[in-house]
Amino acid sequence: AGMVELFTFIGLSAVAFGRLLRGKAVFRAGDTWLIIQRAGAEALPIVTLINFLIGVILGFVGGLELQNFGAAIYMADLVGIAMVRELGWLGCIMTAIIMSGRTGAAFAAEIGSMKVNQEVDALKTLGFSPMEFLVLPRMLALILMMPLLTAYGNVMGMLGGGLLAPLFGVSFRQYYDRLIVAIDLTNYSAGIIKAVIFGVIVAGAGCLKGMQSGNSASAVGQATTSAVVTSITAVIAVDALFAFLLGSPGM
Repeated sequence: AGMVELFTFIGLSAVAFGRLLRGKAVFRAGDTWLIIQRAGAEALPIVTLINFLIGVILGFVGGLELQNFGAAIYMADLVGIAMVRELGWLGCIMTAIIMSGRTGAAFAAEIGSMKVNQEVDALKTLGFSPMEFLVLPRMLALILMMPLLTAYGNVMGMLGGGLLAPLFGVSFRQYYDRLIVAIDLTNYSAGIIKAVIFGVIVAGAGCLKGMQSGNSASAVGQATTSAVVTSITAVIAVDALFAFLLGSPGM
């Protein structure tokens, strides 16, 4: 039954996006911009903090180990590669997990509360599609914002690693030069592309669980928890699939 609901949701989402491309989707543009603000600009503080601290940790641990071999200069390579290379591994994953707990859970709670208050039924009665009116704006918001937040988070992580560079005898200029060598546009852009897929997963999981929510307060809480667990699990599984398909020997 769960698989049937999942594929039904995916199909209805595809139909809603098709109507959007044809200019026939019915939703409020004001609500969409508000959701974009909440999922984008208002998420910057937590994205900044988490990715910056991840960069600090990577720089510190990597610098300690590399210093034993007289290769502390390569801590820039370590931080840059971990945050950006291999399809944007760490920066992309951390940003997706942050957005799962912050925004995906909020989507599930909002739509679940609407079901409790019979607002979803009211939309159907008035002839509005809940997929277009509620789900489509939220998915658009994360599809647009996840790549930008990932790019921003990557930069914050690299800045965090550079903060500790002088402690290991590496100047900021040397750190920057090594980053330029270690990172190229192809690796950076691959992570951004994957962030779009993660945006679909996080928004889709939140909206799906919200639409599946029961008509009680406890059901909304369960839907919120399920949305976070589902989105994080799906993000890690998809990331593993990307790593296997595009990073295996001979590819």
